Amino acid sequence: MAPTQGPRAPLEFGGPLGAAALLLLLPATMFHLLLAARSGPARLLGPPASLPGLEALWSPRALLLWLAWLGLQAALYLLPARKVAEGQELKDKSRLRYPINGNPIYDFFLGRELNPRICFFDFKYFCELRPGLIGWVLINLALLMKEAELRGSPSLAMWLVNGFQLLYVGDALWHEEAILTTMDITHDGFGFMLAFGDIAWVPFTYSLQAQFLLHHPQPLGLPMASVICLINAIGYYIFRGANSQKNTFRKNPSDPRVAGLETISTATGRKLLVSGWWGMVRHPNYLGDLIMALAWSLPCGVSHLLPYFYLLYFTALLVHREARDERQCLQKYGLAWQEYCRRVPYRIMPYIY
Repeated sequence: MAPTQGPRAPLEFGGPLGAAALLLLLPATMFHLLLAARSGPARLLGPPASLPGLEALWSPRALLLWLAWLGLQAALYLLPARKVAEGQELKDKSRLRYPINGNPIYDFFLGRELNPRICFFDFKYFCELRPGLIGWVLINLALLMKEAELRGSPSLAMWLVNGFQLLYVGDALWHEEAILTTMDITHDGFGFMLAFGDIAWVPFTYSLQAQFLLHHPQPLGLPMASVICLINAIGYYIFRGANSQKNTFRKNPSDPRVAGLETISTATGRKLLVSGWWGMVRHPNYLGDLIMALAWSLPCGVSHLLPYFYLLYFTALLVHREARDERQCLQKYGLAWQEYCRRVPYRIMPYIY
């Protein structure tokens, strides 16, 4: 008798058709943003003022630099003097997965292999933090230096964007171990979505504010700059406080910093925080992320929508991710998650959403 199969997980991102659309839409969107930032009108909506010739889209030197950058990061990743952290138990219980009846487009987009490795080189973990995030900082820095070359010195707006985003990337690298608990590592396969996102989308679209400021300089006075710095500080405080509280609790619930927090027991043996940051909303780290995203866009002024693409995109991304996370937590924790949602009714924004 053939073994019975459990219920199949629901397809995400619109299934094969949605995956096929995103395979085309994501590179096209990135390309459009890069062209729009350099054009005079800087329109987020509508075609760019002009399209480059095919010869401008290919550079052997750029390809060699990109390959050298990946090679350097891979070499640094493999250095022996590294701390080794133990990750969370994966959804496959640390066993190899052998999916049978897959759709090739859907599997290519999401990835069939959860954590592809060659010896100790984990491709997904490597791509999550190193080439894309550090490349983002380097692109920002190059744009800052180019502005200094063109105008004598970088603008205050450019300094703020570089500083804010350097802080964000530095925080991610300093707390590198925390990424082992994220959905990207524990749930999503390593396919086009993460590979393209980590290596291309992050460095080239997340640097959009700096690209915009290079081609469209914006005046920024000290009073407004101070307000923007305060907004970013509030966002970072919420983001770092919530993530640190969660990570400390996961490592050691008896830690004095979290031992007094109220929790809900689950059938899996784990406990859900229901006070502190995680008693305010169900995803307080997302709230901090969005506040920082606003602060990164404000130095670009309000005359163009283009610099606010990151805020709009990240809002959609986090709302979608929150919905995916809610489904997974309900499936995993059952009644305990329902009780948590009853006691913490707001998802990201208190009293709003």
